Amino acid sequence: MDAADLELRNRIYREFVETGRPPDADPAALRRLHGAHALVLDGRGRILMLNPFSLVPTAHRVQAGGRWWYGSCAWDSLGIVAALGGEGGYETSCADCAEPIALEVRGGDLRGGDPVFHLAVPAAHWWDDIVFT
Repeated sequence: MDAADLELRNRIYREFVETGRPPDADPAALRRLHGAHALVLDGRGRILMLNPFSLVPTAHRVQAGGRWWYGSCAWDSLGIVAALGGEGGYETSCADCAEPIALEVRGGDLRGGDPVFHLAVPAAHWWDDIVFT
């Protein structure tokens, strides 16, 4: 990724965190960032994910930085809390039994039970289909 693409990526993230919406950007530049795994585009070239953020509703709701967000997955949801100051909450449900799960991060500690986090896809293959992963 060259300096211009890095600056664009940083601007997209910064504006998304400030406004809740990504800024308009050159489609070719977005495709380069997608190819570099810096963001994820949908089939129409729109930003779908700014990891750890999802720009579309998911089952992973996160409260951090004074706002609510959607995480792309459980792991990314905790990444949102870390990226936005290290304090916040996470709500979802168990993918196996549908029981609600609510976690908090306070003072660097994860609170709210003893959930199990399962990765169905080995990390080496996440980008084979990052939306499924």
